[in-house]
Amino acid sequence: MDIKAVIFDLDGVIVTTDDCHYTAWKKMADDEGIYFDRKINERLRGVSRMQSLEIVLEKSDKAYTEQEKLALAAKKNAYYVDLIQKLTPHDVLGGVMKNLETLKERGIKIAIGSSSKNTPIILNRIGLADYFDAVSDGNNIKNSKPDPEVFLKAAEMLNIAPENCMIVEDADAGIEAGKRAGMKTFALGNATGADFYAKSLENVDLYKLVSQ
Repeated sequence: MDIKAVIFDLDGVIVTTDDCHYTAWKKMADDEGIYFDRKINERLRGVSRMQSLEIVLEKSDKAYTEQEKLALAAKKNAYYVDLIQKLTPHDVLGGVMKNLETLKERGIKIAIGSSSKNTPIILNRIGLADYFDAVSDGNNIKNSKPDPEVFLKAAEMLNIAPENCMIVEDADAGIEAGKRAGMKTFALGNATGADFYAKSLENVDLYKLVSQ
C-alpha cells in the first residue's frame, strides 16, 4: 500500500463520548416526553446532529417546525457540551497515542475526519488540539457521513490524494464514507465492511500495516 496519511474519526476512535451523547439525547427526549433508549442511540453513530434528531423524533407524536427542531438540537448540544467538559487526556483510548506517535515519527500524516461540530472542544479537552496535521469536521463540511466530504476535505487539507489515505472508523456510515472517497478503510468495534478490522487500536501497529 502506498499510504501517506491516516485519517481518524474522533468519537469512538480517539476518545469515547458515547455516554455523553446518549445522556444528552436522553435528557432532551425526556424533556419532550419522547421515548429514547440505547438501541435508538446506536442508530445515531456517525450521523449528523440534525439527522440524529430526525431519528429521535420518529418516536414523537408531535410534528415539529424547523425552528423547533433547531431549538431541540441546540438544547441537546448544550447538554452534550456540558458533559464533555469533564474529558481529560486520560480519556484517550488505549493504543491511540502509541499509533499516533509512531505514524508522526515515520512521516505519515495524521488527520481528524469527524462530522462533529464539537471536535475543537473535544481535542482541546484531551490535549490534542494542535497535534494533527489537519482537522476536517462538522464546522467545515456541508454533508455528514456516509457522504465522503469530510474525508475528502481532510485529504485536500493534507495535499494528499484520496487513494493514498486510509481512514480509521468505528461506524458503518464512516466506513461507507471512506470507501466512497476511494480510501483504504480500517474498522474498529462493531463497524463492518472495511479492508481491515480490529476490536480496538490496543494491539494494532498502523504504521506496520500502511507500510506494507
